[in-house]
Amino acid sequence: MKKRIKYTDEPLGELKVVEDFLPPPEALAFKEESVKVTLSLSKKSVDFFKRESHKHHTPYQKMIRRLLDHYAVRHQ
Repeated sequence: MKKRIKYTDEPLGELKVVEDFLPPPEALAFKEESVKVTLSLSKKSVDFFKRESHKHHTPYQKMIRRLLDHYAVRHQ
């Protein structure tokens, strides 16, 4: 059986208000600049990304874009 918590009525001591340190919502919802391109990929590659994206509940194009971004950063 779980151990019960015993609450006491002790004073909280000195309390202070903490300034809001979180960024505003518009700063969190930034959109990275993107460029539309037409690209021909092998059916095997597209099928792979579609399968994996379905497993992880994310768009397959986003997975391909992130893979290319990582590659570009790594080899810059």
